[in-house]
Formats: sequence, structure tokens, C-alpha cells
Amino acid sequence: MEENLKQQPSSIIKIALYGPECTGKTTLAKQLAEHFNTVWIPEFARDYLQQKWNNDKQICQKEDLLPIAIGQTKLENEALSKANTFLFIDTNLMVTKVFSDIYYGECDEVLEKAAKKHKYDLFFLTDVDVPWEKDDLRDRPNDRELTLKQFEENLIHYKKPYIKLTGSKEKRFQKAVNSISKYEKAKMLGLNSFDFIEIEEREIHIEKIEQQIHFLMSGIQSVQLERPAKLNDGIQLLSQDEANYYANFFEEKKSQLRLKKFVPASGAASRMFKFLSEFLQDYKLGEESINAYINRKKAKNLSLFLIGLDKFPFYEDVIFQLKKTFPEYDSWGYDSKNYAFIKLLLSKSGFNFANKPKGILPFHKYKTHVATPIEEHLNEAVAYATSNKRTTVHFTVSAEHQLGFEEVINEIKPKIEATSGVDIRVNFSYQDKSTDSIALDVNNQFFREENENLVFRPGGHGALIQNLNLLDADIVFIKNIDNVIQNHIDEIALYKKALAGILLEKQQQIFSYLRQLDENNVAKELLDEIVLFIQSKLHFEVTDDFSKYTKESKVEYLRNYLNRPIRVCGMVKNEGEPGGGPFWVRDRKGLVFLQIVESSQIDEKDANQMKILNSSTHFNPVDLVCGIRNYRGGNFDLTEFIDHTSGFIVHKNKGGKDLKAYELPGLWNGAMAKWLTVFVEVPLITFNPVKTVNDLLKIAHQPQ
Repeated sequence: MEENLKQQPSSIIKIALYGPECTGKTTLAKQLAEHFNTVWIPEFARDYLQQKWNNDKQICQKEDLLPIAIGQTKLENEALSKANTFLFIDTNLMVTKVFSDIYYGECDEVLEKAAKKHKYDLFFLTDVDVPWEKDDLRDRPNDRELTLKQFEENLIHYKKPYIKLTGSKEKRFQKAVNSISKYEKAKMLGLNSFDFIEIEEREIHIEKIEQQIHFLMSGIQSVQLERPAKLNDGIQLLSQDEANYYANFFEEKKSQLRLKKFVPASGAASRMFKFLSEFLQDYKLGEESINAYINRKKAKNLSLFLIGLDKFPFYEDVIFQLKKTFPEYDSWGYDSKNYAFIKLLLSKSGFNFANKPKGILPFHKYKTHVATPIEEHLNEAVAYATSNKRTTVHFTVSAEHQLGFEEVINEIKPKIEATSGVDIRVNFSYQDKSTDSIALDVNNQFFREENENLVFRPGGHGALIQNLNLLDADIVFIKNIDNVIQNHIDEIALYKKALAGILLEKQQQIFSYLRQLDENNVAKELLDEIVLFIQSKLHFEVTDDFSKYTKESKVEYLRNYLNRPIRVCGMVKNEGEPGGGPFWVRDRKGLVFLQIVESSQIDEKDANQMKILNSSTHFNPVDLVCGIRNYRGGNFDLTEFIDHTSGFIVHKNKGGKDLKAYELPGLWNGAMAKWLTVFVEVPLITFNPVKTVNDLLKIAHQPQ
């Protein structure tokens, strides 16, 4: 009996049509077989039971189910030799098993075992959102949703790879065709059915997976540096008078503009407290003193943390909780007190700071309260991103952290609005899961969890170009969540406004040129003027062959270059901070233009490239003002201006095993590689990131 229920081995891709009665399985099986030029297997039970009804007017009995299952298996095995790449099966043993459960409240053990064992590359679960049609065999017009639920629960229970099909016949057919085509590509990459379902659920295009694998196996071409951008050679010097002029220019124009502040704020603050976490992991209280540990580990960061302990904005709250929890705290020795302080600060049962987002942590202590980065960003938005008494702040956050952000905002936003008279609107978005990247191991095989699931990693901050692309704004101010200041907000606002004023001035000229290029009979003098503007004001080389172009081709070339989003980036003098910087780079066509480049994008084996990198005079503080509308008033599709050949390969360790993954081109380098770019020097005071907790001890984060 069991021998007759075995599937024959085959390389044919088998697709099972699965679902309650009258849900279009047969129709879809026929359509798919015709589309893919192959065969399909009809439902054995239909002919079997129809004959029984015709002969004896008898309906299905429990003892019919095993013969039906054997007949269905035989049809499937016989069809394998006729199939062309694909075989479509209208109904299968799992359908028979579910109907047995529904009609008889149980299933024969042999049938259940075979249904569980039978394998298909994909199951298409057909929904009940199509009309029920009566015939001699159908008898379940009611409770169709409940029946569908039972069918789906069995797929989940027996861990079958499935895709649910809903909607019209045409919609189901198109989704099925697309899914099959994508699955075939996935299989060629070495992915299995369950991998494919996970990729589909994440909405990652299989072509992206293929490209990621290519980058991980072949590497990413390094950026070719021409020279560092310096003052008067790619970086505009901004005097105090010029800063005031451009800030005023922005003030004059802003009432006609929609302004938004965009704050990348995803992820937890684990790196901020990394050296403290390492201390808790390595240090054994009572076995050595903390000073001995500091000397043994050369733990300078820990030493500085303890020296400045009472200067941290969270100090009083932690001490209060320690004394409340441990009444004998004051009698403890130096080591016990400091160990308990750090443990309470980071433990999940305590303040749990390392697992919280930076945005909600205490950063600045004022006379009246302690402020978070969220509060400081709202204050900044009021100071420089307000138009017509309204400002909008957009935070990109992790879904699990949004509630924490909302709690802080609900508490402090009304106070800032009352003081400033500005209506503050706050909204959120998440990093799109479809931008996640697949991980490989050191042998270029898919890196998997213990349960055999694929491992994916976030695509990096370059994924946020998707979030930026959805904003409805003329001008967007971009600044990281941890780059805030306790004092000098007026100076911060001045330079933000100045950058916006520079952008508007250049954008105004660009829009004027584009409108003139749209007119007939463009004069040669205008073309020459635009070329000079591009080279001198936008710092971009025009192709050497430009003079040989026809007039129409020149117009098209200039229009194509000018009609792009524009960004003005503040740059600060390099004082050894890690990160990207402004450079002149040469592209694959030989053209030289300005770009923000990370050190990881450079070939470290190329001595000349490393010499250029190390001679950089300025640093990228992520201080951007962006114009994302075109000259006709519509929004640019920012994804059209990404350099998809760039990105980063990151090496990580998970569970003691090494892995590598691809990260998307960074938001302010590869993701904006084809934007119009202007670099402007701004004062160091505008750059105050908190990368480690000890940065909170710097003057910019201390009360004055």
C-alpha cells in the first residue's frame, strides 16, 4: 500500500494547486501548463467519484480516500516523463488529507504519512474569493473561509512552501507565472523552496539577490580618487558675512517652500556602550580591582568614563535607583559602586541603555530637565526648518523603537510648540526590509541559522534613499540623530540656513537654464554659458567630445546633466574622525566630479590612492541640505540617481562563524552619486556626534 504512494524522484519542478473545492485549481493548472508548454495532472478524485455517482448514486466514503490517493500518485509519477521542466498538479495528497479531516474528523495514518512526505517545489493556495459553483460532487457552499483556514493551517503545520493566490483568474494567473519564473531563477542560484518563500515575503527581487551574490564573490570595484577636495578646489569657503547673506536669502524664500528635517535614527545604541559591555563581560568583581583591570586591558575609555561619571546626564537617575535598590550602597567600596553603576546602566532589568535607540537616551542636562536627542532635533527644526509657522521632522526608526520615540515626543512637543509658536509635525518610516542583503560564509555558500533559514543583514543607511524618496518637500535638511548640541543652537541654525540659501541660489539658476533649454532656437551663447556654469559652479567636467555634438545633442546633454536633485553638503576640517570625506573622483568614462567617499571604498593596496586619501583636509559630518523637486515642480525619482555598482562588503561574525554581506551604496555617497553636489566648509561647532558615551563629556554636550 505505502509503496503505491511513493513519489518518483525527478528534476522536474513540481507545482501543486491546493485549496478548497471550487477555487479555480483546475483552470489555473490548465493555464499554467499551456503557458509553460508542459503537461498538467487532473484531479483523480473527480473522475473516480463522478463514476461512482453515475453508477450507484453514491458519494465519497472514508474507504475511498486511499484508492484516490494511490490513483493521484500514479498519475503524477506517469506524467513526469512527459513534463517539460515543470509539472502542474491539480490537487494532491494533502488536499485529500484535509478533506478527510473535515468530513470524517480523522485521517488514515498511511494517507497522512504520505501527504506529509510528498514534496513539491511550491504549493499555490487558491483563495475562496471566487464564486462557488454547484455540481454533482461539490457540497460545501458555506463556511468557505473556515475551510480555507484549515487548508492553510495544514500547510503551515507540515511546513510546506506556499504562496496564496487571490483575486480574479487573470490576477492569479499572472502572480503564479511571475512566482514560477522567479523561483526558477532562485533555484539556479542554489536557493531552495523555503528560501524563495522567505525572499518573496521580504519582497526582495531575485535579481537583487543575484547581484549581491556577484558582489560578494567577485568584489566591488574601488572608487578612483583623483585628488582630495580642498578649499577653492571643490570646497566653497564661507565667510561670516556670506553665511549671513545666504541665511537671509533662504529666509526670504522659505515661505514659498515645503521644508522637512530628515533624521536617520534606526538601530540601538549598542556601539555607544560597547566598552562598558565588554567590561561587564570580562571583569570579575572581587578577583581584581577596577584599576588593575584598566591597566591590564589598557581600558582608557573606561578610565575616562569613571573620571567623568558625575558629569553624565543620567548620573543622578542611576544613583537614585541604586540607593533605592541597595540601601547599603553608601557603605560600598569604589569597585562595588562603579561595577553596580555600569551593570544597572546596561542590564535589561535596569536602564537597558545599550538596547535602546540613541534618540530616547538622556544627552544633555539643563537646569530644568534632561534632554534627549529627539528634543534637540525638534528645537533645531524650529530654529531653521520652519516655514509659515510650521515644521515637519521625519525620523527613520526601527519598528520596535517607534513607541519609545512617540512617548518622548508626546511629552516634549507641546512644550516646544508653546514656547516657539511653531506647529511641529512628526512622522516616521522604517528601513524597507526589501533592501536587506543576503549573507554568505567564507566558502561563498549561503550562511544559515541552525534551523537552516537564510541570514539577512540590513542593507545599511543607503537603504534610506527609499524613505527620502517618499517625502513631499522642496527642501530637506538631513542630520544624524546623534549630531546635536547643548549650546550654540543659533550658530547651528545660521549655517543650516546658509547651506539652504546656497542651494536655492544655485537651484534658481539651474531651473532658469532648464526652462530656456526647453525653448526653440537655443542660442550658442546660452550653451556656452551653461557649460561654464557647470564647470565653475557645479564642479563637473563636460565630456571632451561636447564640441563635436550637434546643437540638439548639446541641449539634451546639458538638460540631462542639470535636471537632477541637488545637495549642498557642509564639510568640516578633518581632525582625525573616522568616516567619509570630500574628493574629486574619476568615473568609468573618465569624467571627474565631486563625491563623498568612505575609506572602505578605496583600494588599500594602491599606494597612490591611499596617499590621496590620507591627504584629505576635510571630513563629512553628514550635514546636508537637499533639493528633491525638479524645475517643473514634480518630485525626482531618487532611485534613478544611485550608483548601483558601488556599495560595501562587510565582514561579521554570527554564532562564532564568519560571514560577509553586501551593504547598499551609502546614503550620502553611492546613493546620491549622480546628484548635483556642492561642498561648503562649515565650522567644527556644527559637528558634535555621540559615537561613544564618553562623547557626552565633551564641551558641546555639557551645560555652560
